[in-house]
Amino acid sequence: MIDPDLLITVIAQAGGQDPAAMGEKAGRAIAFGVGVGLGAVGAGIGIGTIFGSMIQAVARQPELRGELTGIQWLGFALTEACFFYGLVGGLIAFFL
Repeated sequence: MIDPDLLITVIAQAGGQDPAAMGEKAGRAIAFGVGVGLGAVGAGIGIGTIFGSMIQAVARQPELRGELTGIQWLGFALTEACFFYGLVGGLIAFFL
């Protein structure tokens, strides 16, 4: 098995960089990827729940479709906004 510290040192020396800085950049990139990935999964689950509930509600009471549609799109927009807040937070943490 390859030692991760040795691998980072070899890659950093090949690129002419400090191994400690290289490890910090790698850690930031991994944290950013995990954060954005989990945010996307959460948004996907939320959007699926919203549209699934909308389908059930319209199937039960079709006459309320007009009122429910506005609420549905508001929920969709708020769910997407939460994902974008997470994305912006991840970008800020990655670059600062």
